[in-house]
Amino acid sequence: MSEDNAVYMVKDGVKTKVDTPPHGFGKQVITWQDGKPILYEINYTVKTK
Repeated sequence: MSEDNAVYMVKDGVKTKVDTPPHGFGKQVITWQDGKPILYEINYTVKTK
C-alpha cells in the first residue's frame, strides 16, 4: 500500500485505506466503539455546473 494522500484506519495493527468520495466532494465518517474503529461511511455531494 503506497503512502499517498489518503485517510488510513488502523485496527488491531492492520492498516486499511479508507475509500475516497467518488466525486471529489464529500466526507468520511469513522464510527468508534470501545476505542476501536468499527465502521466507516462515505458521503458525497455532486456539484452542478
